[in-house]
Amino acid sequence: LILLIPPWWDLTTNGYLFLYFQFLKAFDYSSPWKGQQQMYKLDIGWPKIPEYFTGQTFCVAVDSLHRLVYVGQRGDNVPKVLVFSEEGYFLHSWNNTVEMPHGIFVLNTATDSSVWITDVGTGKYGHTVKQYSPSGKLMQVLGTPGNAGSSLIPLQFDQPAEVFVEESGDIYIVDGDGGMNNRLLKLSNDYKEIWLTGTNGTGIGQFKIPHSVTVDPFGRVWVADRDNKRIQVFDKVTGEWLGSWSSCFSEDGPYSVRFTANYKYLIVAQLNINRLAILAAPLVGSIGDCIMVNTVQLADETKPHLVDVDMKSGAVYVAEIGAQQVQKYIPL
Repeated sequence: LILLIPPWWDLTTNGYLFLYFQFLKAFDYSSPWKGQQQMYKLDIGWPKIPEYFTGQTFCVAVDSLHRLVYVGQRGDNVPKVLVFSEEGYFLHSWNNTVEMPHGIFVLNTATDSSVWITDVGTGKYGHTVKQYSPSGKLMQVLGTPGNAGSSLIPLQFDQPAEVFVEESGDIYIVDGDGGMNNRLLKLSNDYKEIWLTGTNGTGIGQFKIPHSVTVDPFGRVWVADRDNKRIQVFDKVTGEWLGSWSSCFSEDGPYSVRFTANYKYLIVAQLNINRLAILAAPLVGSIGDCIMVNTVQLADETKPHLVDVDMKSGAVYVAEIGAQQVQKYIPL
């Protein structure tokens, strides 16, 4: 830019500053992310046999340690959980005590692995958050099966949308997916309330269908506040509200929120416009407002619902209830 300025210009004059800012405006350099190239490509060979998807695929979770992918699907007389290899080979399925899976999460600790599922069914297994072994053995049930409610003693949910579990055993649950509750809970590893925040509404810390939750390494909890068309952020220790993002979601609210493997970006599914939004993750201590770095436009009526990221390879898996499939996107 300096080379374009005649040598007789005084670089401290207001005229130069005016020219400089007009230059930025003309070329839309307001964001350092403008003009980035495509960041992901579709893996057309995953899975190897798509016909194993026989219901509506609502959720997907990656076990990066054991290179497994779990898919939760709904429908009559279909297996509710499908297990694939990272390469896309179908391994096995299970169906016990799962009614209507909504969210799914894999926890790996130093000694064990488990699969957590939120169940929004209205039958005898519904309104619960359940922990399974990798083979499908039921290990723990949170909530009161078959009974929707708001109680903490005994613990009750109403259509819990998603769960995130830290290696410490602390559990974060967004509850619910259109029921009486619009809240974020943190539970201890012995399933006691640490803190709770949120009521139905549009104000700070309120929710209208909190739909997805994740935690970053810097002590922040990120919630896709779907019908308020925003992401809200909370302190994981205290539950204090830290900020929110809304400007990226004027077209459609966020359905999911997951970090990339390097924690530089967030991947957000927008179901009604069939799009994945890639947002710049903020620096520690500053939430600010969102910056959309890139997008992945999916086919019409694909309807991406929830996503997960392989924290080793960086691959993004998208559960699509319209297309009734899970697709894998590879970072470029």
